[in-house]
Amino acid sequence: MREHDMIPTSTDPHSAARGSLRQALRALRHLQKPDGHWCAVLEGDSILESEYLLMKFILGQEREPMADGRGPEVLDLIAEGLRRQQRPDGSWGQYPGSGIDVSATVKGYLALKLMGDDPEAEHMRRAREQVRSKGGAEQCNSFTNFYLACLGQVSWNAVPSIPPEVVLLPRWFYFHLSKLSAWTRTMILPLSIVTTRRPTRTLPPELGIDELYLDQQERNRLSDTVDSPRHWRFFFRTVDRVLKWLHPLGGTPLRSTSMRKVIDWMLARASQDGESATEGLGAIFPPMVYLQVALKAMGWKRDHPVLQRAERDLDAFFLDRVEDDGTSTIRIQPCFSPVWDTGIALYALTSCGLDHADPSVEAAANWLRERECTFKGDWSDNVTPRPGIGSWYFEYRNAWYPDVDDTAMVAMALHRSGGRENAEAACRGVRWLLSMQNDDGGWAAFDRTTHRQVLEYIPFADHNAMQDPSCSDITGRVLECLSWHGFTTDDEQASRAIEYIRRTQEPDGSWIGRWGVNYIYGTWQALVGPINLGVDTSEDWVQSAADWLRSVQQEDGSFGESPDSYLDPGTKGIGPSTASQTAWAAMTMQAVHGPRDESVQRAINWLVETQLDEDAASDPVRNPDGDPAGSWNEPWFTGTGFPKVFYLRYHLYRLYFPIMAIGRFLSETAGGESGDSMSGDAGPVATS
Repeated sequence: MREHDMIPTSTDPHSAARGSLRQALRALRHLQKPDGHWCAVLEGDSILESEYLLMKFILGQEREPMADGRGPEVLDLIAEGLRRQQRPDGSWGQYPGSGIDVSATVKGYLALKLMGDDPEAEHMRRAREQVRSKGGAEQCNSFTNFYLACLGQVSWNAVPSIPPEVVLLPRWFYFHLSKLSAWTRTMILPLSIVTTRRPTRTLPPELGIDELYLDQQERNRLSDTVDSPRHWRFFFRTVDRVLKWLHPLGGTPLRSTSMRKVIDWMLARASQDGESATEGLGAIFPPMVYLQVALKAMGWKRDHPVLQRAERDLDAFFLDRVEDDGTSTIRIQPCFSPVWDTGIALYALTSCGLDHADPSVEAAANWLRERECTFKGDWSDNVTPRPGIGSWYFEYRNAWYPDVDDTAMVAMALHRSGGRENAEAACRGVRWLLSMQNDDGGWAAFDRTTHRQVLEYIPFADHNAMQDPSCSDITGRVLECLSWHGFTTDDEQASRAIEYIRRTQEPDGSWIGRWGVNYIYGTWQALVGPINLGVDTSEDWVQSAADWLRSVQQEDGSFGESPDSYLDPGTKGIGPSTASQTAWAAMTMQAVHGPRDESVQRAINWLVETQLDEDAASDPVRNPDGDPAGSWNEPWFTGTGFPKVFYLRYHLYRLYFPIMAIGRFLSETAGGESGDSMSGDAGPVATS
């Protein structure tokens, strides 16, 4: 960053940090909604645009008005957004700087071809060459092949069969739905209808993608996209052959019953009514797409109220944009993140010494309390619910699927905000968290589960998330939450969780990050919770984690890591500097060594020096996302959806995590001064 892009620093590092924190808090308050919550842009990769376009062609709606009444020219704006994500070499990837993603490139190529792009145009020719250079479109993953089969580009023999009868399996059965991750359940049940009804739109040959395949015979075979032992591969292939043999015979005698049961299951979880309200099946893009395709395959008309609502829910993810050259485009978000953003933002405010007397804190806490979920969703299949429990989900409405990470984050933020109502809500969240601990001592995202390796060998498991096992980052956050509620290392559940974290530590002292990129995130989350509970920071395993972090700190004091490290652990802790990852590392090092540690001070100084000033914030070249002064520029993806498959760019990570880090630094070095003069920096809430 150029020198004039930065907030001027003072010779007094604490004075500079206080000035930086004041500007950052002003920026955060500016972004708060009038009702008290935050919800920033959540950015994924190009498959959101390409899959949406392919869905419209599968449904035959490419020339019809949109759900909001706009014309089909909206698809042209989405296509333009897709073109602008294409790399100079012609490929599409999972994140900036990644290698080619063959599946994403095939979907991007087909979507643009269907939208009228000339296959001999330079950008299409480059895409075609990239796919062929990587082994052709036959390298696509199973979920891409579902789209291709619906458009007649591969045989239905090339996609895994998903029998709807799975919905009737008894709970004791090894492959019962409750043994699968929440996101897998919401995807495979609509896909069970799709693979049973096999809706196929035959495209004219000139609109197909024959040219992307190297082996036309391999194109129509079920490929091995999952790395599994030979005997399990044989088993699942045999099962798939039997299911395909049964298909022309109408399936099993339970086929009709199971289809009705699947539809009932989906509709219950897509309802907008009552305490089970949601903003779409799973409240996330993939199952919301599959729901529309499945119901259309069952003969439902577009004007059915359920399908109309499903369209509106999905189209709400649109982001209308005007690019630097004045061109209008539409990008699509994978979901909304209001509870997550608000929980972390509220925690960040409390890290600066603010409490419920502050208007922004009070409004955010009120908003979060109103979203407390007491509905017994899918999670209750594996848990005996305790009385007096509450939980929180990630989105605006998703009552079937509250999650552990959000509940821990919100419970901490509410507790730290002060006030009786906040404390009571936080305690209900803690009781829910305690009921969700796994037998191995850790916590998973959505369910209380037991890891079953065989489930990873199912042919459609190549999204790398068939299960929802314990992970160290969520476990660490729960431990931090418990520490705020009086738990210590002497408590049995906390002790088991610490042992789980120690077992999952890497030999070099780091932890992998399941939900954030990557080892920097994982190490921060795994370590801070146990330390808050009272773990001795002089213990070897704690020191080795801090030593690893110190070893990857960059010369300027910053930290950065690319999602490349999920594919190549040799690149762990290596990547472009980011504000969010620098904040995570600074908080970890401070927890171990205190705020006067040289690594901590260098990281805080980097945050102060790279903060956007007024001039930089008003320059679209230096601030392409249009963030307010006081924030940081961060074009990199530091959130993880599915490792090796899908990554996220949370547009508030670059603001509330640095606030958290600088606030903690000042509170421990300046006698708690961090929040003394911050409450007067009012934002929209305080003035509305």
